[in-house]
Amino acid sequence: MRSDTVRTELSLELLVHGVGGTTPQTMLNDPRITRVCGDDTAGIYRRAADADAERRSPEYGEGPVPDAYSWCNLTSGDGSRALWLLLLPFMVANLAHWMRPPVSRPGLDRAYDVLVRLLALSLTVLLVAAACEVAMDLVAWQCAGNAACAGGKSWLSFLAAGEPGRRIAAGAALPAGLTLLLWWLSRRTWYAYESQRPLPGAHPDEREGPDVTPLARRGFWYGRRLVARLRAAHTAAGLLAVAVALVVPPLERDMDVGGIRILAAVGWLLTGALAGLTVAVVAVTCGMGRSEHAPDEALDPRLARVMLGGTAAALLAAAGYACWHRPGWSAAGRLPSGEAFGWLALTQGLLLVALACVARLMHRSGGGRAELRGLGGPAVALLACSLGGVLTGGIAQRVADWLDRGATPGSGGGVVAGPPVLLSWQASAIPVLLLVLAVVVVVRGRRLLRRTRALVPKVEADYPGEEHEPARSRQIAIARARAELTDQAALFIGVVGIVAFLLGAGALAGAWLSGAVPGRAGAGAPGWVRTVAETAQNLGSWLVGAGVVALIALGRRAYRDAGARRTVGILWDVGTFWPRAAHPFAPPCYAERAVPDLTWRMTTWTRAHRGRIILSGHSQGSVLAAAAVWQLDPATRARIALLTYGSPLGRLYGRWFPAYFGPPALTSLHGELHAWRNLWRRTDPIGGPVHLDEPGPPVDRAPLPDPAAYGRTEEHPLPAPLLTHFDYQADPAFAAERGALLGWLQRNTEGTLPVQGQGSGGRSSG
Repeated sequence: MRSDTVRTELSLELLVHGVGGTTPQTMLNDPRITRVCGDDTAGIYRRAADADAERRSPEYGEGPVPDAYSWCNLTSGDGSRALWLLLLPFMVANLAHWMRPPVSRPGLDRAYDVLVRLLALSLTVLLVAAACEVAMDLVAWQCAGNAACAGGKSWLSFLAAGEPGRRIAAGAALPAGLTLLLWWLSRRTWYAYESQRPLPGAHPDEREGPDVTPLARRGFWYGRRLVARLRAAHTAAGLLAVAVALVVPPLERDMDVGGIRILAAVGWLLTGALAGLTVAVVAVTCGMGRSEHAPDEALDPRLARVMLGGTAAALLAAAGYACWHRPGWSAAGRLPSGEAFGWLALTQGLLLVALACVARLMHRSGGGRAELRGLGGPAVALLACSLGGVLTGGIAQRVADWLDRGATPGSGGGVVAGPPVLLSWQASAIPVLLLVLAVVVVVRGRRLLRRTRALVPKVEADYPGEEHEPARSRQIAIARARAELTDQAALFIGVVGIVAFLLGAGALAGAWLSGAVPGRAGAGAPGWVRTVAETAQNLGSWLVGAGVVALIALGRRAYRDAGARRTVGILWDVGTFWPRAAHPFAPPCYAERAVPDLTWRMTTWTRAHRGRIILSGHSQGSVLAAAAVWQLDPATRARIALLTYGSPLGRLYGRWFPAYFGPPALTSLHGELHAWRNLWRRTDPIGGPVHLDEPGPPVDRAPLPDPAAYGRTEEHPLPAPLLTHFDYQADPAFAAERGALLGWLQRNTEGTLPVQGQGSGGRSSG
């Protein structure tokens, strides 16, 4: 039934939590709750007593009805989600895609896209190549072909009796299975996340202009087509890497026996086919960007079938070629395909240099504020490549040490030749990198102490008339000094990036200089250099093995324990906030479910009840709230007020993602909303002011005192705790600002909205 003449004055407070897995019971401060809509993964909850608030609107007077949007299960859940942490390099590479400087030159923007996607593709190839190195080279080729290595390993008995080609074909099952597992995980999450349709008709007028963020476009949170194409390309690249590892060793053997025989001709034919498929994969990766102006429904299923079918056929043909009987063929040394790691590292280095040049040109032509003078994206991409290289080298060396039964793990005189020299050098770089990180931490720690001493007088000045105590003043000063470390993250990332680049270049140079000498890092060098290199290699391999175990354990604990989740949740939730635009095997983007959820809820509720909404976002929830507001039509947006607290919008997102959350975009958001207030504390390491320089009422409130009282008072008879990033709603300023925003809405939204059944194109007159 339509009720065009009934006007409901009910107001809603839509609460959106941040990281840490806050429960709806905590958000609503009531153990008795009911789910209004949604599912166990993400939903809108309300107090049980408010379940039918829309029917009893006069009972609520001027106060809003609180609704809680819980999205924590989009990024957490059972312990198996911890395995996503092993794909951390993919997530970091995808993050670099969104850290571009703002620019008005489409050519530079397009070049940045292509370079990041190629770097992401190289990481997939690197992961599969590492699996090939472990399963095909170290296990099937070296260990299974050596009686001294395979003798005590019953699980290798079925391989030890086979020919080398058949052994590596059996070993290829692991990297091929890993590639298909990644394809399946990506496709499964693609149906759950990227397939959430935006609200129809939410943008009756498409906004454009230099100050309009791309997050306001209709198709921004609907990336089905690009993810599907990239998934096909990366899966094909992984299968091609396995096929190359299968073709190269038998082809080299067929060429060594003299003359161009039929097997050698077949091998060259397969090599040509693999080269053609590689060109096709690169072309598909570079050929299409994101379609953001409108939801793109075209999925190109034929392209995926042709690409995956072609690479699967090539892989089967390569396996058949490798399994062909070759009398007298025996395994010696390492697989020749191991040289691919050097070419991969060189390719990544060249792509990183090109990306840095493009980013600098974008920054110089676009202006604006960006961390590291526009080089934030290339620096993060470098970290992704460094993570991939370190994990690859360390894991390969650790497996070699495990297979080698000599007295010294990984000894060059052991029963296996070990991984390629480059991977040994990369393992050797791990202790050096950790040493540099330790030095940086010590330097930052000393500066933290000096900053703490400098802040003590300022802390005491903020609490005049109190009997100051040195311990209490120092406690507050330390909290403020630690919070300021967030603003210095760019320097830390820059230093680590430079050191990682130099170590990677040194590892590549060292591998090529000593590549002709079998064995370990530093082989052929003077005695003391070789000793240092071998010690670093042994230590690095053990550190990576321990690091992988610790990473999995930390991930499992983070998804079960709220305290541990807060420790790792910041980077994780920032990384998975963004769509998978560069790497389809990265963890899924929860915002592609959360933003449509919020948009649908606000639009349908205001149309059905003609009410007003205070959108209240804490921490990462404030980023989701801003993204959802950008997706609203003008009529709905006019009835929304935004209250953010502990928000990283200006402090983190505005600096690291300037093309999407820079000052022009946030200023535009304020102009479209009019009613927006931001609460922050000096002790908050995540949230901060938005810093919008524009006429009219400011967005930022003066910093909230933390602690609320320096010592014991009549109002605070017990010592007030330091709240830092949490419990903003406990501060009286929260209720005051919420009431002020609600009053503004009541004074300025006296127009009408179309109710259900009247369409979606109307506008408010307020």
